[in-house]
Amino acid sequence: MTNSTLDLELMTDGDHARLMAQNLTLPFGYHVIKRYLPHRYPFILIDRVTAVSADNWITGYKNITINEELFNGHFPDNPVMPGVLMVEAMAQLSGILGFVSAGQSSEDGYLYLFAGVDKVRFKKLVSTGDTLVIRSKLVTAKREIYKFECTAHVDGKLACSAEIMIARQKLD
Repeated sequence: MTNSTLDLELMTDGDHARLMAQNLTLPFGYHVIKRYLPHRYPFILIDRVTAVSADNWITGYKNITINEELFNGHFPDNPVMPGVLMVEAMAQLSGILGFVSAGQSSEDGYLYLFAGVDKVRFKKLVSTGDTLVIRSKLVTAKREIYKFECTAHVDGKLACSAEIMIARQKLD
């Protein structure tokens, strides 16, 4: 059983009903994700969202492929996903959770912006052919600042962990 399957099983009927009320069906890919993130190719780092819970957690993944331009320079003979991009993927998934939890999308005039990162740990190299399974859980929300505990796994092994902070910003 994969982490994504397990997380989907942990979702309640209420979680599914809340998603249905927002016209969301799991898993959702790029065409839904782009409603929540301002990022576009080549910087959208979430390929699919596989589970979302009212308990304020979300699971998604990023497929790491040799076709990504970053591997032309990082590193040509030994492609390794940069750690900062794993952290960015965690922040993007956390932003999606912020929107879904609020029942909003970026079309409602808000953005979730990366505000900070603490306790980052890199435990495993991530390379082409890997699937980076990311999980984010909301820990605190004060005013418009949200703090998440995030992990990223490859083949069930921890690749990266971090505490991510994002700020909700009203667009003018």
